[in-house]
Amino acid sequence: MFKCEKCGLCCQSISFSELYSHLDDGTGVCKHFDRDTSLCTIYHNRPLICRVDDAYEAFFQDEMTTEQYYEMNYAACRKLRRQRRV
Repeated sequence: MFKCEKCGLCCQSISFSELYSHLDDGTGVCKHFDRDTSLCTIYHNRPLICRVDDAYEAFFQDEMTTEQYYEMNYAACRKLRRQRRV
């Protein structure tokens, strides 16, 4: 299972991927992201693409292994954290 730290950086950076364009509030932030709490306002009903494990099963399992998919996501997390520090 993917271990998300729930920092909200991915939800504040959705303009980097066309997959999330329908969720963009116009500023590159997800329209369901609460800026005060840094949490998703629809977490229990969030779209499939926002659920890492379920998205892997639905879209990526034929493209890569689970480990490769997790590492790709962890790498994206690390990159967002580095960019935030700059």
